[in-house]
Amino acid sequence: MKPTALLPRHTAAAVLLATLLCGPAAWADSSVDTPGVPPGPTLPPQAQGKPPSWAGKAAHKGVVAVSHPAAAEAGARALERGGNAIDAAAAIQFVLNVVEPQFSGIGGGGFMMVHLAKSGRTFAIDGRETAPAAATPTMFLFTGVSPNQLFVPTSSSGLSVGVPGTLAAVDLALKSWGTTTLAQALQPAIALAENGFRINRFLAANIASDGGRTSFQPETQAIFQPGGVKLVEGDLLVQKDLAKTFRLIAQQGAEVFYRGEIAPAIVSAQQRSRSPVLSEGVGRMTLADLRGYEAKIREPITGEYRGWQVASMSPPSSGGLTLVQMLKMLERFPIGQFGFGSPLTLHAMIESMRLAFADRAVWMGDEDFSYVPKKGLLDPTYVAARGGLIDLGARMATPAAGDPRPFDVAMNHAPIQLAAIPSEEEKGVHTTHFSVVDKWGNVVSYTTTIENTGGTGLTVPGYGFLLNNELTDFNFAPTFNAATGNPGANDVAPFKRPRSSMSPTIVLRDGKPFAAYGSPGGSTIINSVLNTTLNLIDHGMTIQQAIDAPRLSVTSAAGSVSCEGTGSFMQPRISVATQDALRALGHTSLGALGSDGCTANIGSVQGVIIDLHTGKQYGGADQRREGTVIALPR
Repeated sequence: MKPTALLPRHTAAAVLLATLLCGPAAWADSSVDTPGVPPGPTLPPQAQGKPPSWAGKAAHKGVVAVSHPAAAEAGARALERGGNAIDAAAAIQFVLNVVEPQFSGIGGGGFMMVHLAKSGRTFAIDGRETAPAAATPTMFLFTGVSPNQLFVPTSSSGLSVGVPGTLAAVDLALKSWGTTTLAQALQPAIALAENGFRINRFLAANIASDGGRTSFQPETQAIFQPGGVKLVEGDLLVQKDLAKTFRLIAQQGAEVFYRGEIAPAIVSAQQRSRSPVLSEGVGRMTLADLRGYEAKIREPITGEYRGWQVASMSPPSSGGLTLVQMLKMLERFPIGQFGFGSPLTLHAMIESMRLAFADRAVWMGDEDFSYVPKKGLLDPTYVAARGGLIDLGARMATPAAGDPRPFDVAMNHAPIQLAAIPSEEEKGVHTTHFSVVDKWGNVVSYTTTIENTGGTGLTVPGYGFLLNNELTDFNFAPTFNAATGNPGANDVAPFKRPRSSMSPTIVLRDGKPFAAYGSPGGSTIINSVLNTTLNLIDHGMTIQQAIDAPRLSVTSAAGSVSCEGTGSFMQPRISVATQDALRALGHTSLGALGSDGCTANIGSVQGVIIDLHTGKQYGGADQRREGTVIALPR
């Protein structure tokens, strides 16, 4: 199908421009060219009813894909001992707390997507942090400090600490679907924390910068800067206090964290601030908040894309809704025929991101507290109208959010005029993701975080784990406005979970899991998952090719483009010629004509694949971090 048939409203000149921009001369060097790995075909094998020619070692007894080799090893050993994907996920999460303490841990939260092979059920475990009972919509407003100046000081304050949910989520998963105990799952992490491990370049770099802050908090300094000397790559990191904490949990269960010995220490630790700007802005969490925390089981957001079922995280995450909405907007375009990395493909992706993120900014939040029009946002008529704003010949003006409410419930609504929200507050980008499939076909796709690098940077004294700063994911300034119809979906409220971008995803065909993947990266998470999905389904790539390929991301209606073209493990592959073609369409955020504006580093995807024809299992891991795949049997 030609672009003219898709969008008859285009002028002939616009279509001609778009077609010329898609010519080989503009993007010949933008195809995937990882040494030793052939590019994926233009037309995906999946569209022809054939399995792709998967690269890498095939497995039939399980695969783990994790951002750190020590955590991958813990997961693989859990599977080798006869455990299932849930058991492996628990072991991986606890080890990540040890070896990637700046990204995730029991002081934070996350979302675990699960597919159970026996029942065919796909669901999510919500371990997202909650606001304390004393939280208010204006808790981040301080005299003399504007909302756009709040992120750095607030992220270093106990005011931003949400009630942690990771331990509750893992405990619930093990008790409900695991085959091992919490104590058994903790053993590899206890050993690594007690005996130490050699830190990699990523942790070393984060220690060197302290997440952009100016100084370590004392207990954090004792761990990562002993004697005033910051640890560097190759140094041995021993965490005795964390080992003690894990032993307490192994002996007494999750109760010791939420109701027992550890709880008062958490409350005390978050009554601190590392920022003189917010010296009075200490945390509001109480023992009652900890006692009242519950992990929740949620149904995923699901949508169909070219015959594949995509299941991703539901509210309080915006991930699933935004991802599926973008896919539905793009489904009308022959992305596979446009080709990977072509200006038409990239332009269509950019515009779909801008439209979906405009809706995200207004309508998405914790649906337990705010009205989230899930049905309306994905209604075919609504999505078609939103996608119809995409002009292949030119960049659109900054779009406002649409009004999905008439498509969500059978009632009339007065028309509303929502202002365009061109940008959003800066948010933390450090998180981690891992994926697991076991020999029975159970699948886990788990994104887990403490938010910014090192969370708040506040370590719980005597217990050795960092506290999150997830409450910075709420709106700093309330957005509720009855006159304009803005529901304030992500305004702060007691017990509410802040809007997340985490998008652990499972792709299925006829109810059978085909792929599981996700990424860290703050609001870019959603776009990393979109890139990977298009690479697999439209461009016919293997999972490793789909992960290695350069990514593109836009996280606001204003449309500032971030893209990859350079990096330590890849050559430039989104050419300057391609970027100039995008500039000609109006994407001026890429910089001056003839310059290389694709210098970002986006996400870290870890994924697994189950070949629907042979049942063989494969993994892909991201070298943007220390991604590791272990396929079983070894």
